[in-house]
Amino acid sequence: MIEDLNMIYDELTSSNVKKIEHFETELSKIRAGKASPSMLSGVMVEYYEAMTPIQQVANVSVMDARTLIVQPWEKSVLNDIAKGIIDANLGLNPQNNGEQLIISVPPLTEERRRDLVKKAKAESENAKIGVRNNRKDALDMIKELKNDGLSEDMMKDAENEVQNITNEFSNKIDEFFNVKEKDIMTV
Repeated sequence: MIEDLNMIYDELTSSNVKKIEHFETELSKIRAGKASPSMLSGVMVEYYEAMTPIQQVANVSVMDARTLIVQPWEKSVLNDIAKGIIDANLGLNPQNNGEQLIISVPPLTEERRRDLVKKAKAESENAKIGVRNNRKDALDMIKELKNDGLSEDMMKDAENEVQNITNEFSNKIDEFFNVKEKDIMTV
């Protein structure tokens, strides 16, 4: 029984680590006023009649704190990349100089900062929902063990351990959100 409980704890921790990693990835896509190649990570480009991630058709780099450079592998896709960036609705306007795209990242307004904080908060709530779903799955597995002969005391201890693991990951999500909120709201 102890091995089964440890397996449940390990599985819960592993699932929660994946939720945290996904949450961090989503937070990195929310810009905080500084230019970052990850800002374009969700951009899809029509490339030979197939929607392709921008990273597969171009190199995205930072020129300075407010400027991104998109250097395509083939010059023929410059206009398609520009269209993909505009269609992604990121509020960015790429400038085509015939060789590469230059994207000036505008400074964030107070209203836009609040919107980004709301978006980050929504992502943190989604991550917490995932962690709570993982907790529910672990508790269901513990209840199955009770039917297989797990004692009442061991079941209570296991439920407490699952709750402690869940609280630990919820607190990590809150910490990441607070750091991102501070980063977004800093002018």
